[in-house]
Amino acid sequence: MSTQEKVLEEVLEQTIEQNNNEIILYNDDVNTFDHVIETLIYSCEHTLLQAEQCALLVHYKGKCSVKTGTYEELVPRCSKLLQAGLSAEIV
Repeated sequence: MSTQEKVLEEVLEQTIEQNNNEIILYNDDVNTFDHVIETLIYSCEHTLLQAEQCALLVHYKGKCSVKTGTYEELVPRCSKLLQAGLSAEIV
């Protein structure tokens, strides 16, 4: 095995080992679009366009993945969404 192949193999192993989770935001009949958008900007650091698109997907599809990362990174963000009255979970 050449050095280049060995290095490539090590990089691929490191990439596969990362376990990414997602925050899933669910639709509800309580919160307004503006509240959802503002909360996504604050909690998940979305741009206005990202937040609007997620809000529309949640409304029409029933749910949307709004943030990916490690479990430890997502817990405080998901907590902010829940404290704001949104329905979300980490999967």
